[in-house]
Amino acid sequence: MSRLITSVIAVIVALWLLSSTIFVVEQRQSAIVFALGEVKQVVTEPGLHFKLPPPFQNVIYLDKRIQTLDTPDADRFITAEKKNVLVDSFVKWRIVDPRLYFISFGGDDRRAQDRLSQIVKAALNEEITKRTVREVISGERGKVMDAIQRKVALEAKQIGAEIIDVRLRRVDYVDQINNSVYDRMKSERARVANELRSTGAAESEKIRADADRQRVVILAEAYRDAEKIRGAGDAKASQIYAQAFGQNPEFYKFYRSLEAYRASFKNRHDLMVVDPNSEFFKYFKGVGGISTKK
Repeated sequence: MSRLITSVIAVIVALWLLSSTIFVVEQRQSAIVFALGEVKQVVTEPGLHFKLPPPFQNVIYLDKRIQTLDTPDADRFITAEKKNVLVDSFVKWRIVDPRLYFISFGGDDRRAQDRLSQIVKAALNEEITKRTVREVISGERGKVMDAIQRKVALEAKQIGAEIIDVRLRRVDYVDQINNSVYDRMKSERARVANELRSTGAAESEKIRADADRQRVVILAEAYRDAEKIRGAGDAKASQIYAQAFGQNPEFYKFYRSLEAYRASFKNRHDLMVVDPNSEFFKYFKGVGGISTKK
């Protein structure tokens, strides 16, 4: 019985020793085999690998995928104009030299991220202090990111990391500057609006004056043409009258007298003080001025 127990224990110990010498590296990982704190081997190929059992050798795994370093709060920087701006950035990076990375940080990812954050912040400060707010926000934003990426990449390489990309998510003023900027923008927009209103009013007066001038010209030309037509009509009518009445002058005198009577006696309340035997009442007496009374 004791021999059986001893055999079982031996098998268990053998299995444990065998399992402790085997480790698996996944596609997304790198493995470092070290003994007593000294790196013995770096494994980057995925699959099944062997090592000595603990405590002779141990294994730690590092993630070789692209990681994101994203600071929770925006950092404050001073531009070349001595204005404070808040910059929110993020960095894409990955481990390319597991041995150097492990030596630099002992496999502590938190220390690595803190170190990268310091490198990025120093590069941001160096680039932003050389530029104005306008250049950082829009004018040279691409150049700023490229310069920061180059600077960070050189320092990151010394700790076994590779910088894939550096981006400025947001660049904004601090609250005090924001208020002054908004007030200045409001004043500028108000000034532009007043200029546009003044220009519009001037153009309106110009158009109105031109329209009034054209109206006067049109009315004057219309009146001139009307007077010409009226004069021509009157001349034609006079010619016709002259021809008609020239054939019988006595009838013309009679017709004109009738028109005078009609104009004089139009209102029954009119009062005329005239000698009944005057020339005006000539045709009241009869045809040809001869009375028709018996």
